[in-house]
Amino acid sequence: MLRVMDLRDGRLERFEGREHVGPPPAGVLRWVDLVSPDAAELEALRAAFDFHPLTIEDCAHLDQRPKLEEYRDHLFLVTQGFACKHERVRDLELLVLDTFLGERFLVTVHAGDIAALETVWTRVAAEPALIERGVDFVYYLVADGLVDAVFPILDRISDELDELEDSVLTSPQRRDLQRIFEIKRHLVHMRKVLSPQRDVLGLLTRRGDARIAERTAVYLRNVYDHLVRINESIEANRDLLGNTLEAYLSAVGHRTNEIMKSL
Repeated sequence: MLRVMDLRDGRLERFEGREHVGPPPAGVLRWVDLVSPDAAELEALRAAFDFHPLTIEDCAHLDQRPKLEEYRDHLFLVTQGFACKHERVRDLELLVLDTFLGERFLVTVHAGDIAALETVWTRVAAEPALIERGVDFVYYLVADGLVDAVFPILDRISDELDELEDSVLTSPQRRDLQRIFEIKRHLVHMRKVLSPQRDVLGLLTRRGDARIAERTAVYLRNVYDHLVRINESIEANRDLLGNTLEAYLSAVGHRTNEIMKSL
């Protein structure tokens, strides 16, 4: 799916189809959103905007680390987040958003729906004043939504760790050990993604690029602060997980000793 949103003279227009893909005319702000693109759509995007082939290759694979690259008339950003559809954190879904940010255009490429982006698209459609503040502000709204969606996941992990700790101290079970290692794997995955993303946001707010207005940079610094808090929470949960593992091994060892005494 390919959709386009234009702000022209304070009036918002929406289109679908390749014929509206390309740099906006003078006085127009444009947001192009490309969902689950095929090779032909990516090639059409490259030809219309004259994007570098390497960035299009990144969009085709959607498995890049968070990064920021500067080109002649735009920035290329890879922003990531997580989603979890279950109450228990069993399977984390990695969300990858590739973004081309110019002075008057924003191009977003992603596989499947991203709730944060859909929310912003709906908000901008209802409040054209948001995109009137600049396409860089629209990018901030999407990035902020992606980052904020991580907090509830970490809260659920913290709650489950508290439950695991109580279970281990009262009656340790083999399934507790399995769950400890599952959560450890999730935390390692989140740290690998969100630690470099923190560095990218920090660089984006410090570099003074003309495509990022100073008033938007203030908001992006807030996203950076959120990422710092998230990474601190991940490290705290990893420490708590290590303590829970030690408690499990100690409880199992104590129970084994009691059994040996009885034998």
